[in-house]
Amino acid sequence: MLRIILLLAILFAIGFVFSCSGQSEGAATPTEAYKLLYTAVKSKNTDAIKKQLTKKTIELGIMAAQRNNTPLEKVYENGFTATTFSETLPPIRDERVNGEMGAVEVWNSKDSRWEDLGFIKEDGAWKLAVGDMFAGTYKSPGPGRDLLEKQAANAVANSDVGAAPTSSANAPIPVTNMNSPASKKQR
Repeated sequence: MLRIILLLAILFAIGFVFSCSGQSEGAATPTEAYKLLYTAVKSKNTDAIKKQLTKKTIELGIMAAQRNNTPLEKVYENGFTATTFSETLPPIRDERVNGEMGAVEVWNSKDSRWEDLGFIKEDGAWKLAVGDMFAGTYKSPGPGRDLLEKQAANAVANSDVGAAPTSSANAPIPVTNMNSPASKKQR
């Protein structure tokens, strides 16, 4: 009898551990949130996509659907980012977090550029914050690597520029009317 009780207690403990260690409702990082969003988009699961979006982004989707007379599923189908058009999970880099605001850069193969995606920690999980960007409630955690690289390249390119020429060789020449009485006297 003691063995049965002990076995049941062990089974209960194992079941409790597995139920607590399962995947949570949301992402623990902005990178993880993007991966969950990408997976939901590829599975064409509108409810799973919406779980990865902030409340303001969902509101933006509803407003867009009403304004364009489009089904909600169509509005959410790409997860508000062109990076999900990639056949495989695109490269993700430069995760930045500042308090409840975060961002990651994701390769947009459609436009061949890095796209800086903003995330907000909402209800204990990171979620894509496109609607919050439009509402002005999202604050970037700082410039992304792509922007910093472009600024550095621009600074190097502009440092090689010499001083502006001071020659007056290209100065405008006054035009006189050759048929005016004053010009006939000069001839």
